[in-house]
Amino acid sequence: MAGGWARDGAVSEQIEASINDELARLKTRRGPEGESRTHCAECEEPIPEARRKAIPGVKLCIDCMQERDSAFQARAGINRRGSKDSQLK
Repeated sequence: MAGGWARDGAVSEQIEASINDELARLKTRRGPEGESRTHCAECEEPIPEARRKAIPGVKLCIDCMQERDSAFQARAGINRRGSKDSQLK
């Protein structure tokens, strides 16, 4: 059930659009390129051979990669398409 000026299903469409935007952003992220390193570029710990085979071009150990991935990244946040507030000027 929609409230105010929104049509039925508008909230679901907005959520789906936000998810699709994030998936598209993740798909455009490039992975590692080139030759895999034997030791981490940040902490110099050895990178296991299984990791080097699984991810060609890997440069970081698992701990450093997890730390980098968990670092704060500012994003656009909420997709406001279809929201009456986004149309106010």
